[in-house]
Amino acid sequence: MSITILPESIGTYAEQFTTPETAMMTALGRETHMKTGRGEMLSGHMQGAFLSMFSQAMRPERILEIGTFTGYSAGCLAKGLTANGILHTIDIDEELHDMAYKYWEHAGVAEKIRQYTGSALDVLLTIDETFDLVFIDADKVNYEAYYDLVFDKLKPGGFILADNVLYDGEVVLPVEQQSKNARAIHLFNEKVKADPRVEHMLLPLRDGIMMVRKK
Repeated sequence: MSITILPESIGTYAEQFTTPETAMMTALGRETHMKTGRGEMLSGHMQGAFLSMFSQAMRPERILEIGTFTGYSAGCLAKGLTANGILHTIDIDEELHDMAYKYWEHAGVAEKIRQYTGSALDVLLTIDETFDLVFIDADKVNYEAYYDLVFDKLKPGGFILADNVLYDGEVVLPVEQQSKNARAIHLFNEKVKADPRVEHMLLPLRDGIMMVRKK
């Protein structure tokens, strides 16, 4: 069971007054839908525009992404990197690497992106970096674990952005009506809310983004 978060007409109107998606990102979205059958997992036009503008406003030197998929969000986030900036991105599905790399190369950001394959819980232990910005968009049951693993790697004043924190509106349903993923997301939201080390805001964009700033 899910809840309509935003009327379709409002979503369409908002897109009309947002900088258009680039032809390359449109092509990536089309190929993702055709070859994976999981196009709903893409960040998409509106969220991609937000990630791109947020990153360009921050000008981060180091970005961490947990959940690459076909590379749409990484391509958006990489736009804001400093001249010597690097984006580290982790995904368990190696078969999608070539698709992601192709579009990053067309966008001129491939040399700024480091891809890792495997369980993020394991890979994170091997990355010796501190980050200005972290984007979490992977398996929902591990959001709390990812948060704990990346927090000490995040610079003071840095941001964590976590996607799907409304989970199709299921988070407001009674617990017994929530799916396993929705329950995990609700517990993650509660964890962030109770963390005195951060400032946070749940932004109802698309399926919800939790914005967390480390004090």
